[in-house]
Amino acid sequence: MTSRGCPREPPAPEAQASLVPAPLLPSTPDVTSLQTPLSLLVPGPLPPPPPPPPPPLASSGPALPLVFGLEKSQLLKEALEKAGPVPTGREDVKRLLKLHKDCFRRDLRWILFCADLPSCIQEGPQCGLVALWMAGTLLAPPSGVPLERLMQVALERGYTAQGEMFSVADMGRLAQEVLGCHTELLCGGLGGPNRDRILQHLISGQPLLIPYDEDFNHAPCQRKGHKAHWAVSAGVLLGIPGMPGPGYTEDPELAGLFHPVPGTPCQPPPLPEAGSLGTVYLLSKQGKSWHYQLWDYQQVQESNLQLTDFSPSRAEDGRSYVVPPGGVQAGLCGQALFLRQHGAGC
Repeated sequence: MTSRGCPREPPAPEAQASLVPAPLLPSTPDVTSLQTPLSLLVPGPLPPPPPPPPPPLASSGPALPLVFGLEKSQLLKEALEKAGPVPTGREDVKRLLKLHKDCFRRDLRWILFCADLPSCIQEGPQCGLVALWMAGTLLAPPSGVPLERLMQVALERGYTAQGEMFSVADMGRLAQEVLGCHTELLCGGLGGPNRDRILQHLISGQPLLIPYDEDFNHAPCQRKGHKAHWAVSAGVLLGIPGMPGPGYTEDPELAGLFHPVPGTPCQPPPLPEAGSLGTVYLLSKQGKSWHYQLWDYQQVQESNLQLTDFSPSRAEDGRSYVVPPGGVQAGLCGQALFLRQHGAGC
């Protein structure tokens, strides 16, 4: 039996770049003090030219993370250069499974459903808009919708003052207007009958926006809304007792991990029973790390259901925030947002 807290990662190191001073160049000797023999002044054969520089990397490779406000931060620029391309969702989850392999139940077979999301690092309190932008890459036309466009419309409609989003309903209206997608406000928490609907939604490849309290390592915690944050979930890891049916293939590197075969009809797996610990993990991204997060479903559910208070530190920082009538509890507590392409099944 696994501990629900095992898959948490240590604080993301990506923005902790250090500045290394350039090495000192050796001093140049005084050529006037050197007595060169006459025989060495006779021209000889020229040395071979230096090798040409390596060709540039192909632009078709994995994209680097997008950093909102990158031009304002030299530290983020250097961290981004060291980060390299963003791994795919499947590869990032496999990294987590290898890192925490002793935390997952070995008596189960695991099926991974995931959609690839780009990474985007937020600047300031724009976590909700960043999560919506990432989700929009699965919903909007291939050209995409710029993050700045989401920010502009949110400001014009009065949903935000500086990028913060304390209303799931406002987030849904913004997604409909800018992304042109179908949205559905989910109320009553992530448990009960909502649980199976959420899992089926993620299995079908559609994204879900979830407000929660963020811990120091970005994972869900319970701070009564003082650390309210947004994540986009784009997949799920399910633990089932038997072998999956046709349409799934076992991972060549991790025994017991299965993936649906692209383009092949597959029977939806039986959903683990509610309350069964360590059997359902949400695959999510949020705006403070360019890596995927793998969170125990129960942890996310509990964090989402206790968002009640506005952060005292924000209330005293002298800035303006748009908070709906009824406060954080009315705007976020027990709520999430289904996002679907028009025409996608419910």
